[in-house]
Formats: sequence, C-alpha cells, structure tokens
Amino acid sequence: MALRQRHIKQTLAALSWRRKRHRIHGWHPEAALRADIAQYAPDHLAFTGDLTNFAHPAEFTAARRYLEGFGDPTEVSVVPGNHDVTTKLPWEISLCQWQPWFTGDGETKNPDTSRFPFVRRRGPVALIGLSSAVQTRIFSAAGALGAHQLSRLGPLLDQLAAEQLFRVVMIHHPPIMGPGGPRKALRDRAALCAILARHGAELVLSGHHHQTRLLPLQGPRGPIAAFSVPAALAQLPLPERAGWHLHRVTPLARGGWALETLLRRFDPRTGSFHTIGDWRLRIGTQ
Repeated sequence: MALRQRHIKQTLAALSWRRKRHRIHGWHPEAALRADIAQYAPDHLAFTGDLTNFAHPAEFTAARRYLEGFGDPTEVSVVPGNHDVTTKLPWEISLCQWQPWFTGDGETKNPDTSRFPFVRRRGPVALIGLSSAVQTRIFSAAGALGAHQLSRLGPLLDQLAAEQLFRVVMIHHPPIMGPGGPRKALRDRAALCAILARHGAELVLSGHHHQTRLLPLQGPRGPIAAFSVPAALAQLPLPERAGWHLHRVTPLARGGWALETLLRRFDPRTGSFHTIGDWRLRIGTQ
C-alpha cells in the first residue's frame, strides 16, 4: 500500500471514530467486564484482535495496560485484528508492545510477527494463534493468512492431535463469509477451511464482525465449532452490546470432549453482565 493511501486510511478511520464509533465503543462496560470475568476465574483468556481503533501509537500503549489488567501474559493470549494494522508503524511502537501475549511456548522474542502461528499448551488445551491482520486498501477490512502460516498450520494441528489436546484456533477474521461480503472477509478462507477439514480442530474463535455466531466447519470426523464474539466494550447494540463467551472444556471418559459455552452480555440498565444463553456440544465423539 502506498504511503499516501496508508495516511488517508488512518485519517478516515479517525474521522469514523469521531463521527460515530466513539459512541459505540467506550470504557463504560469495562469495570463490569473485569468484574464479570473475575467471578468466573477462567484458566485462560483469549482476545481475537482489534484492540485499537486506528493503530495510533498511544492506542498500543493503552491496550498494553488494558491487557496487563487481566493478568500475566502466560494467562492471556492475543491475536491482532485489521484495525491494529490500519497503518504501518515501526515494530517497537506498535505490535511489539503486545508480544508477551502472542509469544508461543518455548519461543524467544522475535522482532516481527513471523512467529504466527504460535502455540500455547495450557493443561488439556492448546491455543493456536493465527494472524489475519494485513494492511489493505481504503474501504477494505479484509484479512489474509498467507502461505507461511497456512503451510505451518496443518503439521501443528497433527502434532497437537497426537498429544491428545483440545485444539483452539484463534483468528480475527472468521473462516466463513460474514456481513460485509468480500470487503471484510478472510481472503484465503477456502485454504484455511481445507486445512481444518483435513487436519481437524476442536474449536475456532474469531471476532471482526462484532456478532455472536456459531459456525459449523467441516472437520475430518464431523463438524468443528467456530464461535464469533461481539466487541467486549460495545456500549450500544450496533450490532450487539458488549459481550464475552466462557468456554468450559471437559474430557469425556470414552474419548472426545464436552464443550459448554456461556454467552455473557452487558445490560446497561443494571450496569452488569448476565447470561443470555448457552450452547452444549459434544466434540470428537463421532
């Protein structure tokens, strides 16, 4: 992308923020969000990107403080979103600030994001972090994984399956076309879906569209559950108010897994989060 286009895109993002987005995304639900998460005391937190609005250096610093408030980086995993790469910034003042949250087990710090996909093993669960955040032209919010990540993903999934781990794939852009069409889609989603169909995974987590969706993907032994989540700090229902999902993973005695997902949503009348529904799935039991 040309330098002039990058600057125009960031300017347009800033104008969008001032015109309407600041009314949608704000800090009002934050205290309630932290309290709600704390009461459930999850073993691990997964953030699927867009921690900034238009990739200003100050936003990366603020997002780092936000992440630090949730616990040690070993307890929190992050993948970037398209807003986090609205413009190209020096590594040291942008995504580098979040590197402790996307460094895989046993990896040393690397001066770029070429370590995606990363892997983090936490008990019976393995988190595989993918980066679909790429710079795009004006009015595009599309994503892409690229050949490097796609070539590594299949062998990683096979290795983690051999370890009998519950494999959670984290990605910002959903692997299925969603609202906004190609302009907001993952460009190489067909390649990703082919890898998942061949090598399998137990759960896929994504964000991007700010909507709760359960998307069944084809796996080698049946469907793979793919969840999209709303924005964590959305003050208005555009399209959904602030929310987060609690996933409980339990190994079954005869093989496979039980997955229970609570859908927690912010209620501005009470200033707190509550459960609006839940899904209970059996995975890998075909």
